[in-house]
Amino acid sequence: MALRMRLSPAEQRVWEAFETGEWVAFAKPVTFSGERCAAGENAPVDGDSWGRERTVRGEVITALLLGAREPAAGTVPAVRLRGARISGQVVLRAGSTEHELTLSGCHLDNPVDCTGATTRTLRLTDCHLPGLNGGGMRVAGHLSLSGSIVTGPVRLARAVFESGLWMGGTKIVAGSEWALYTGAMVVDSGLYLNNADLTGGMRLVGARLNGGLFMNNTVVRNPGKDALAGDNMVVEDTMEGAFTAEGVVRLRGARFNGTLSITGVIRSPGTEYALHASHMEVRELVLRPAEPIDGVVSLAHSRVGTLRDDPETWPAKLRLNGLVYEGLRGSMNAERISWAGRDPSGFRPQPYEQLAAWYVRDGNEHLARRTQLAKLRARRSTFRAPGRIWGYLLDGTVGYGYRPWLAALWFVFLLLVGTVAFGMNPPRALKPAETPEFDAFAYTFDLLLPIGAFGQRGLFDPEGWTQGLAYGLITAGWILATALISGATRTLRPT
Repeated sequence: MALRMRLSPAEQRVWEAFETGEWVAFAKPVTFSGERCAAGENAPVDGDSWGRERTVRGEVITALLLGAREPAAGTVPAVRLRGARISGQVVLRAGSTEHELTLSGCHLDNPVDCTGATTRTLRLTDCHLPGLNGGGMRVAGHLSLSGSIVTGPVRLARAVFESGLWMGGTKIVAGSEWALYTGAMVVDSGLYLNNADLTGGMRLVGARLNGGLFMNNTVVRNPGKDALAGDNMVVEDTMEGAFTAEGVVRLRGARFNGTLSITGVIRSPGTEYALHASHMEVRELVLRPAEPIDGVVSLAHSRVGTLRDDPETWPAKLRLNGLVYEGLRGSMNAERISWAGRDPSGFRPQPYEQLAAWYVRDGNEHLARRTQLAKLRARRSTFRAPGRIWGYLLDGTVGYGYRPWLAALWFVFLLLVGTVAFGMNPPRALKPAETPEFDAFAYTFDLLLPIGAFGQRGLFDPEGWTQGLAYGLITAGWILATALISGATRTLRPT
């Protein structure tokens, strides 16, 4: 009662309206522009100039919410204000209230403190406030900051919301701090950030979002640092949105039991990663940014049900080592093979093996063989000179066993060369009286085969330059035979 005696006329209106939860409006509804709050006498951004006739102390609101006035039977008390300036501070720290608080188009001089509080629904919509501290709070309902301008951090670490967290159109400017700090938060409904604008980054590490995360047309700025830190968070529904992130997007160890859709813009030049999504689990990953991601993208050691992407937006640097997926959509032709070889650290065999296995499951044996061939070619760069030379021979003769028809082409070419050369320059017979008629084709065929088929090689002795040709054909025959055996062994080896 002592507090009531000190109430101003404006506060008296609030005190009387509390019992029935009626609105107390000190101004017409605010008109919002593209900057969210229009200029003029009713703009919350200019609320520090509002007079005493529309000023309510934060301690009055705190007292009402914490039981300073007993509710009458048959009523649902609540504090509902529009167009008011809240001086002082609303402090519910460690308190418990059964009443809703709704502020619309208001200006708050100080951050709202709900640390460790247990509350009903809180709506601070289209307001101007310097921050909100809600670490460890429990809300039997939802918290809404939709349309508000917040000039300090919003801290909701370990907070629990039985319904949603609504921040549609919210603008937060936190300077060097996190704009939205929500580590280990639990939201039983969705987190809605559509059309939000955050400067300072958002931290969702360890959060559990049972109703999804929605970030359509959201902008998050934290250049050179984490724009979105979502390591180890769990999203039971969809995370989607054509958002823009100026800074690193971290989803390492996160789990999405629905769809993770990234269709906006991520820019983080000069950092180790632009999108760090390693060790992640997701049923469906849609990675189709509006433009190629500026920086390194890591999907290493993640497990994906279906991956949908677009070759035109593949990043130049892509870590795929350890990535396991059940299905691919977006590109099923040979250009997918280059996708597996974009690791900035150099050759990694697993992306090629995983892609080849997928092609086999999809019934495309041809592309599976091409993928394995690309893997061996990429591996060649890791060998020393002798290994690289042998690799080039295997590649050029039989395509590492995946193109055995190359050996046939080489054999036919060499057979043709030898037949023409020895036909024009026949070798001399070693035993003229016992030697059959010379056949240039059969003689060249015998030279190319490690084991003679027609018996001509031992009956004739080439002279001059044809002797060198004969030795070259014998060597080429052994190389072709060795390459064929090596390639066949590699091809037939179980994967």
